[in-house]
Amino acid sequence: MDIFGIAVLIFLVTDPFGNIAIYISALKNVTAKRRLVVAARELLFALVLLLLFLTFGDKVLSGLGLSREAIAIAGGIILFVIAMRMIFPGPQGLLGDVPDGEPMLVPLATPAVAGPSALAVLMTLRNTHEGPLWELYLAVLLAWAATAFILLQASFLQRFLGPRGLTAVERLMGMLLIMLSVDMLLDNLQSVLHINP
Repeated sequence: MDIFGIAVLIFLVTDPFGNIAIYISALKNVTAKRRLVVAARELLFALVLLLLFLTFGDKVLSGLGLSREAIAIAGGIILFVIAMRMIFPGPQGLLGDVPDGEPMLVPLATPAVAGPSALAVLMTLRNTHEGPLWELYLAVLLAWAATAFILLQASFLQRFLGPRGLTAVERLMGMLLIMLSVDMLLDNLQSVLHINP
Protein backbone atom coordinates (compact mmCIF):
# COMPACT_ATOMS: atom_id res chain seq x y z
CA MET A 1 0.00 0.00 0.00
CA ASP A 2 1.30 3.49 -0.84
CA ILE A 3 1.09 6.56 1.41
CA PHE A 4 -2.29 7.58 -0.01
CA GLY A 5 -3.74 4.09 0.48
CA ILE A 6 -2.50 3.95 4.08
CA ALA A 7 -3.87 7.44 4.75
CA VAL A 8 -7.27 6.44 3.34
CA LEU A 9 -7.29 3.30 5.51
CA ILE A 10 -6.52 5.31 8.68
CA PHE A 11 -9.08 7.96 7.66
CA LEU A 12 -11.78 5.31 7.26
CA VAL A 13 -10.96 3.75 10.62
CA THR A 14 -11.07 7.10 12.45
CA ASP A 15 -14.58 7.47 10.94
CA PRO A 16 -14.95 11.28 11.04
CA PHE A 17 -18.45 11.30 9.54
CA GLY A 18 -19.62 8.76 12.09
CA ASN A 19 -18.06 10.86 14.86
CA ILE A 20 -19.81 14.11 13.88
CA ALA A 21 -22.83 13.27 16.04
CA ILE A 22 -20.53 12.33 18.93
CA TYR A 23 -18.65 15.65 18.68
CA ILE A 24 -21.88 17.64 18.54
CA SER A 25 -23.37 15.72 21.47
CA ALA A 26 -20.23 15.94 23.64
CA LEU A 27 -19.84 19.68 22.99
CA LYS A 28 -23.50 20.68 23.33
CA ASN A 29 -23.04 21.95 26.92
CA VAL A 30 -19.78 23.77 26.14
CA THR A 31 -20.10 27.51 25.55
CA ALA A 32 -20.01 28.60 21.91
CA LYS A 33 -16.68 30.42 22.46
CA ARG A 34 -15.03 27.27 23.82
CA ARG A 35 -16.39 24.69 21.37
CA LEU A 36 -13.78 25.17 18.65
CA VAL A 37 -10.95 25.36 21.21
CA VAL A 38 -12.07 22.17 22.97
CA ALA A 39 -12.57 20.31 19.67
CA ALA A 40 -9.10 21.37 18.45
CA ARG A 41 -7.52 20.34 21.78
CA GLU A 42 -9.17 16.91 21.65
CA LEU A 43 -8.04 16.40 18.06
CA LEU A 44 -4.45 17.24 19.07
CA PHE A 45 -4.68 14.71 21.91
CA ALA A 46 -5.87 12.15 19.35
CA LEU A 47 -2.89 12.91 17.08
CA VAL A 48 -0.47 12.43 19.99
CA LEU A 49 -2.07 9.06 20.82
CA LEU A 50 -1.91 7.92 17.20
CA LEU A 51 1.76 8.88 16.88
CA LEU A 52 2.64 7.24 20.21
CA PHE A 53 1.07 3.96 19.14
CA LEU A 54 2.73 4.15 15.75
CA THR A 55 6.10 4.72 17.43
CA PHE A 56 5.90 2.23 20.31
CA GLY A 57 3.12 -0.17 19.32
CA ASP A 58 5.52 -2.52 17.50
CA LYS A 59 7.54 -3.02 20.69
CA VAL A 60 4.39 -4.22 22.44
CA LEU A 61 3.63 -6.68 19.65
CA SER A 62 7.20 -7.95 19.30
CA GLY A 63 7.34 -8.39 23.08
CA LEU A 64 4.34 -10.70 22.74
CA GLY A 65 6.14 -12.71 20.03
CA LEU A 66 3.43 -12.33 17.39
CA SER A 67 4.17 -13.04 13.73
CA ARG A 68 3.68 -10.44 11.02
CA GLU A 69 0.93 -12.47 9.35
CA ALA A 70 -0.95 -13.02 12.62
CA ILE A 71 -0.87 -9.29 13.31
CA ALA A 72 -2.10 -8.42 9.82
CA ILE A 73 -4.89 -11.03 9.90
CA ALA A 74 -5.99 -9.81 13.35
CA GLY A 75 -5.96 -6.24 12.04
CA GLY A 76 -8.12 -7.28 9.09
CA ILE A 77 -10.63 -8.95 11.42
CA ILE A 78 -10.77 -5.84 13.64
CA LEU A 79 -11.36 -3.65 10.58
CA PHE A 80 -14.11 -5.98 9.39
CA VAL A 81 -15.90 -5.89 12.77
CA ILE A 82 -15.66 -2.08 12.97
CA ALA A 83 -16.94 -1.77 9.40
CA MET A 84 -19.91 -4.02 10.19
CA ARG A 85 -20.74 -1.84 13.20
CA MET A 86 -20.56 1.24 10.95
CA ILE A 87 -23.03 -0.32 8.51
CA PHE A 88 -25.27 -1.92 11.14
CA PRO A 89 -24.87 0.25 14.27
CA GLY A 90 -26.37 -0.70 17.62
CA PRO A 91 -28.91 1.50 19.43
CA GLN A 92 -26.14 3.47 21.18
CA GLY A 93 -23.88 3.74 18.12
CA LEU A 94 -20.21 2.76 18.01
CA LEU A 95 -19.16 4.30 21.31
CA GLY A 96 -22.21 4.16 23.58
CA ASP A 97 -23.27 7.02 25.83
CA VAL A 98 -21.36 10.31 25.76
CA PRO A 99 -20.85 12.14 29.09
CA ASP A 100 -22.06 15.71 29.65
CA GLY A 101 -19.89 18.76 30.32
CA GLU A 102 -16.59 19.78 28.74
CA PRO A 103 -14.84 16.60 27.59
CA MET A 104 -11.19 15.90 28.37
CA LEU A 105 -9.49 13.17 26.34
CA VAL A 106 -12.55 10.89 26.58
CA PRO A 107 -14.69 10.42 24.47
CA LEU A 108 -13.52 12.78 21.70
CA ALA A 109 -9.77 12.10 21.49
CA THR A 110 -10.26 8.47 22.42
CA PRO A 111 -12.19 6.33 21.64
CA ALA A 112 -13.83 8.55 18.97
CA VAL A 113 -10.76 9.38 16.82
CA ALA A 114 -7.88 7.40 18.32
CA GLY A 115 -10.00 4.37 19.15
CA PRO A 116 -8.94 0.75 19.63
CA SER A 117 -9.41 -0.04 15.95
CA ALA A 118 -7.24 2.88 14.79
CA LEU A 119 -4.52 2.05 17.31
CA ALA A 120 -4.58 -1.64 16.36
CA VAL A 121 -4.35 -0.74 12.67
CA LEU A 122 -1.33 1.50 13.35
CA MET A 123 0.47 -1.27 15.21
CA THR A 124 -0.34 -3.66 12.38
CA LEU A 125 0.93 -1.21 9.75
CA ARG A 126 4.14 -0.64 11.70
CA ASN A 127 4.84 -4.38 11.62
CA THR A 128 3.74 -5.06 8.04
CA HIS A 129 4.75 -1.93 6.10
CA GLU A 130 7.79 -2.62 3.95
CA GLY A 131 8.58 0.99 3.04
CA PRO A 132 10.36 3.64 5.11
CA LEU A 133 8.84 4.61 8.46
CA TRP A 134 8.35 8.26 7.48
CA GLU A 135 5.66 7.13 5.02
CA LEU A 136 3.55 5.87 7.90
CA TYR A 137 4.02 9.10 9.86
CA LEU A 138 3.04 11.14 6.80
CA ALA A 139 -0.01 8.93 6.19
CA VAL A 140 -1.13 9.40 9.82
CA LEU A 141 -0.72 13.19 9.52
CA LEU A 142 -2.70 13.27 6.25
CA ALA A 143 -5.52 11.12 7.65
CA TRP A 144 -5.60 13.12 10.89
CA ALA A 145 -5.68 16.44 9.00
CA ALA A 146 -8.64 15.29 6.90
CA THR A 147 -10.43 13.95 9.99
CA ALA A 148 -9.75 17.16 11.94
CA PHE A 149 -11.03 19.32 9.09
CA ILE A 150 -14.29 17.37 8.93
CA LEU A 151 -14.85 17.28 12.70
CA LEU A 152 -14.10 21.00 13.12
CA GLN A 153 -16.93 21.58 10.60
CA ALA A 154 -19.25 19.23 12.49
CA SER A 155 -22.09 21.70 13.05
CA PHE A 156 -22.07 22.85 9.42
CA LEU A 157 -21.92 19.29 8.06
CA GLN A 158 -24.77 18.19 10.29
CA ARG A 159 -26.95 21.00 8.94
CA PHE A 160 -25.81 20.44 5.34
CA LEU A 161 -26.07 16.63 5.18
CA GLY A 162 -28.80 16.10 7.74
CA PRO A 163 -29.19 12.91 9.79
CA ARG A 164 -29.88 10.75 6.74
CA GLY A 165 -26.95 12.16 4.81
CA LEU A 166 -24.56 11.52 7.70
CA THR A 167 -25.87 7.98 8.04
CA ALA A 168 -25.46 7.36 4.31
CA VAL A 169 -21.85 8.64 4.33
CA GLU A 170 -20.98 6.50 7.36
CA ARG A 171 -22.48 3.39 5.75
CA LEU A 172 -20.52 4.08 2.55
CA MET A 173 -17.31 4.40 4.56
CA GLY A 174 -18.17 1.11 6.27
CA MET A 175 -18.51 -0.60 2.87
CA LEU A 176 -15.11 0.71 1.75
CA LEU A 177 -13.58 -0.45 5.02
CA ILE A 178 -15.03 -3.95 4.55
CA MET A 179 -13.38 -4.17 1.13
CA LEU A 180 -10.03 -3.04 2.58
CA SER A 181 -10.27 -5.51 5.47
CA VAL A 182 -11.12 -8.45 3.19
CA ASP A 183 -8.21 -7.54 0.91
CA MET A 184 -5.88 -7.45 3.93
CA LEU A 185 -7.14 -10.84 5.09
CA LEU A 186 -6.80 -12.45 1.64
CA ASP A 187 -3.27 -11.12 1.10
CA ASN A 188 -2.05 -12.48 4.41
CA LEU A 189 -3.88 -15.80 4.15
CA GLN A 190 -2.19 -16.31 0.79
CA SER A 191 1.13 -15.61 2.46
CA VAL A 192 0.45 -18.07 5.30
CA LEU A 193 -0.83 -20.81 2.98
CA HIS A 194 1.87 -20.10 0.35
CA ILE A 195 -0.71 -19.58 -2.40
CA ASN A 196 0.41 -17.68 -5.47
CA PRO A 197 -2.25 -15.14 -6.60
